[in-house]
Amino acid sequence: MINAHPFIMRCNTSMKYSESIKQQAKQLYLQRHRVPEIAKQLGIESKRIIYYWAAQEGWTDLIQSETAESALSRRLIVLSGRENKSERELNEMDRLVSQLAKLQKYKAAPTETDENHPPSSADKPKTRQKRKQVKNDISGITADDIQEKFLSKLFDYQRAIWDVKNNSKLCRLRNYLKSRQIGLTYYFAGEAFADAILTGDPQIFLSASRAQAEVFRRYIQSFARNLFDIELKGDPIVLSNDAELRFLSTNANTAQTYHGHVYTDEYFWIPKFDKINRTASGMAMHKRWRKTYFSTPSAISHEAYPFWTGQAFKKENPDTPFPSDAELSKGMLCPDGQFRQIITIEDAIAGGCDLFDIDQLRLEYSEHEFNNLLMCQFMDDKQSVFKLKDLEKCCSDQAFWLDFDPHQTRPFGNHEVWLGFDPSRTQDAATLVVLAPPHAAYGDKFRILEKYQWYNADFSYQANQIKLLTQRFNVGYIGIDITGIGRGVYDLVRGFFPRAQAINYSVDTKNQLVLKGLDVIRKGRLAFDVEMKDIPQAFMTIKQTTTPSGQITYSANRTQETGHADVAFAILHALFNEPINTEYQQASTWDFEDE
Repeated sequence: MINAHPFIMRCNTSMKYSESIKQQAKQLYLQRHRVPEIAKQLGIESKRIIYYWAAQEGWTDLIQSETAESALSRRLIVLSGRENKSERELNEMDRLVSQLAKLQKYKAAPTETDENHPPSSADKPKTRQKRKQVKNDISGITADDIQEKFLSKLFDYQRAIWDVKNNSKLCRLRNYLKSRQIGLTYYFAGEAFADAILTGDPQIFLSASRAQAEVFRRYIQSFARNLFDIELKGDPIVLSNDAELRFLSTNANTAQTYHGHVYTDEYFWIPKFDKINRTASGMAMHKRWRKTYFSTPSAISHEAYPFWTGQAFKKENPDTPFPSDAELSKGMLCPDGQFRQIITIEDAIAGGCDLFDIDQLRLEYSEHEFNNLLMCQFMDDKQSVFKLKDLEKCCSDQAFWLDFDPHQTRPFGNHEVWLGFDPSRTQDAATLVVLAPPHAAYGDKFRILEKYQWYNADFSYQANQIKLLTQRFNVGYIGIDITGIGRGVYDLVRGFFPRAQAINYSVDTKNQLVLKGLDVIRKGRLAFDVEMKDIPQAFMTIKQTTTPSGQITYSANRTQETGHADVAFAILHALFNEPINTEYQQASTWDFEDE
C-alpha cells in the first residue's frame, strides 16, 4: 500500500481528533451525510479536515459503485430519522421521494418486446417513456473520427509515438525523456482517451501531485467537449463502454488497487521513485497492459536515473551493447525491453512544432538551464551546494495545505507571510515568492505558497505587483535585493511598506543567505509543491568553484549578462528574516563570487 510521502505535511489539526471521531465521520460520509452536517454533528471545527480525510483514505472510492437508487434511498433514510426537521430538509425529502418514484417507474416500464407476449394497447403506458440518457456516451465515436479530429492534428513526433503504441513489439514499456512544453502530457491524455474509446481498456494516470493528475482529466474533458461535443463527468470517468479513466497522485492510498494501462508523468521529479515504480508495474503486470513513462530530466542522483539508463541490465549483461543518446533520439527498443526515446526542443521543432522562438529562449536561459530544461541533459549535483536528495524531502502536495486556498480573495486568511524578491537583470526574470513562516498546524516548516516571474518589466511595474500582493496577504516582511534595478523597486515599495528590508549583496551577505538556505533545506524545513520543479533546479545551480588563486569558493553563477537561480535567491531573501541557525555561526572560509 502506498502511503503519503513522509515529507508531505499532515495537518496537526487532524491529529487533535481521535480515531473514534474520524471513524464516525467516515461512517456518516458513507451514509451520504453532507460534510457540513458531519462537522456540525461531531463538533469538528473545520469542514476541510473532513475533505482531507476523505481524499487521503479514498472514502469516495468506497461509494463509487453505489447505484443512484440506493444512494437516494440512503439519503432519505438519513433524513427520515431526524427529529424536528427543518423546512429545507422536508423539501429535500420531497425531492428524494419524487426522484425515487421516477426511477422505479422507469425500471418498471417495458424496454423490449417479449416474443411470447407482444404488448397490447392496454400494456402500453399512457405517456411515452423518455429514453434514459447514457452517461459519458462515446458510442457514436469511430476510429475515423479519432483520425480526423485528433491524430491528423498532431506533430510528427507525436504521431510517431502513436505508431509505437500500436506496435505490439514496442509498446509494452515506453520511456520518453523530453523537453519541456512540447505537448507530451497533452498527447498522452489524447492517446489514452482514444484507446479507451476504441478498446474499452482502463487507463490510469499517475502523477506526482493531485494537481498534475487533474491536468490529464482537464485535457480529456476538453477533447471530449471540443472534438466530440460530450461532457465527461465522474471520478473516475467511466465511459459508456465501461472503460475507466482514473487520475491518481503518487500519495493516493488506493493507487495499488487498480489495473490497466498506466501513464506515469514527470517521473524524474517524483520522490521515492523506486516505490512508485513498483506500484505502477503492479498495476500493469498483465501482458496486455502498457506502461508509459515520460519526464523532463532532473539530476543523475535521482532514483529514476538507473531506470532510464538500464543500469541493472547493463550490470548483468556487460557485453550487450546499449543504444547511445544519439540513437535514442530516433526512438529504439533497448535490450532490456524498454522502448526509449529522447525528444529535445530541437527534435520537436524538426517534427513540426512551431510554438517556440528558440533564439529567444537561449537568451532567457543560461546555457546550463537551457540544456537541462530543453535539451534533455541531466544535472550533476555532485558539485552543487544544495543536493537533490535534500530538496526532494522538501517536496509536498499543496492540496494538503488546508489553510491555503489560492482561489480565494484572501488565500491565506489573516496568517502572516513573508515575501522574497529577486530583481531582474539583463536577461533573467524578476522573481518573487510568497513564503508562509512555520505554523503550529504544519510543524517547523516554511511553505512556498506562490511564486511569480516578470520578464522585461520596469521597476515601477514590479513594485506595483508587490503592492497588489500586500493587499491579498497579511505581509509581515519583504526582503529585496537592492542591486541594480532592485534599488528602484525597493524605494517604491518602502512608500507603501516602510518595513521592507534592503539586502545589499556582499561576500558576507551572500555567505549568510546560502548558509541559511542550507540549514533550512538540510533539516527539511522548507516545503514547496512538487509541481514547482524549477525550485530544485535553481538551487542546484549554486555550485562549488575556485578563485583564480585556487581558493575553494562557492559561486552563485550569476552575472549581469546571464542571471539565473532567481527563484532560489528569492526564497533565500525571504528566509533571511529568520536568524541563521547557531550551528552555522562558526567562522567559515566559504566565499561567494559572481562569475
